[in-house]
Order: sequence, then structure tokens, then C-alpha cells
Amino acid sequence: MQFCDECGSLMHTAGDTWVCRSCENEEPRDADAEAAMTTQDGQVDDEAPAVADATKDASETVEESCPAEDCDSDRATSEMMPKPGGSYEVRLFTCVECGHKWRAS
Repeated sequence: MQFCDECGSLMHTAGDTWVCRSCENEEPRDADAEAAMTTQDGQVDDEAPAVADATKDASETVEESCPAEDCDSDRATSEMMPKPGGSYEVRLFTCVECGHKWRAS
């Protein structure tokens, strides 16, 4: 793929030259430069890149009393989870002491 130095449009080949369809600028073809170009057949689609989960291994805690009967911890991690249908989010807590999970009321 070659772009025109004059107007930036995509150029096409015509014999031994690249020709711009917009401004008709012509440039000589370079076999070495063209050999280095990647075609769609040579491209690899490795799917979307992995996205880090910011809630995993979170070290920050909030002051929130655990509602479990046999736990008096006042520290928990929290995360926001979307409700089905995407209307709003719910805040979920996990106790750092006993691992009990609950939803903000």
C-alpha cells in the first residue's frame, strides 16, 4: 500500500509507477520497498488483546463491617458489577477476614 506524498490519498499501480487517483501524482515503484509490505494474507488476527482485571488481587480495602454472624471484621474489598440489562451497577463487598460476600444495600 502506497500513499501519495502530495495529497495523502491511496495510490494504485500502473506498470512501473504508483499513480494517485486524486491528484494524479506519479512515483516510481521500488521492488525492495514493495517486498517489505505486508498483505492481508500475511497478517495474523490474534483476536483482541487480553485486558487486565483491575478487581483481581486488589490490595485496597474499604471500611465496611462484615454482616456474617461469627465475624467482626470491618475491612472489605469492593467491586462494581453491572446489573443484567445494563441499567445500573451494584457494589459487591468481600470480607478480608472470612471471605463472606454481600451486596451494598
